[in-house]
Amino acid sequence: MEATPGPDPPLFPDELVASAGERAVLETFLDLYRDAIIRKVRGVSDEDAQLRLVGSASTLGGIVKHLHWVELEWFQRVLARRLVEDLPPVPGADSDPDAEFRLEPGDTVEHLLAEYEAACATSRETAAAHALGDVAPHFRMGEVSLRWIYVHMIEETARHAGHAHILRELIDGTTGT
Repeated sequence: MEATPGPDPPLFPDELVASAGERAVLETFLDLYRDAIIRKVRGVSDEDAQLRLVGSASTLGGIVKHLHWVELEWFQRVLARRLVEDLPPVPGADSDPDAEFRLEPGDTVEHLLAEYEAACATSRETAAAHALGDVAPHFRMGEVSLRWIYVHMIEETARHAGHAHILRELIDGTTGT
């Protein structure tokens, strides 16, 4: 007797937007990678989040801290044109290229994830007030569109999600999404 195949598994978020509009696709993919970062870091100890397991300054906690600053930079400073004085400074950024990745005393996994999730929520609210073609001034590129910011953020967040995947696997063997 031949087995009857079971129902297909539910579609993943990126599959649900396979024929959606451009904005839904961009927002979904960015949120997919934001969630991947959170999943890769949640559950590690504060000590493990600080482990340097590769030659660079990358740590799980450092990746979350960096992506928090990236969210602030592109969605708040650039797109919303908030003044630098309105936002928290990146500690040591003027003299230290790894400052965004460096963990300070008190940088717990819980605190880092809460800050990142809050920055992502604010980024979503900021972006919702703009059309994809809206542009904002940029000090080096002249202007950037929200569309470009989305694509850049997908690239940046996905790249670091891959780094986080490798670091988490080295820490405790956790693999998967």
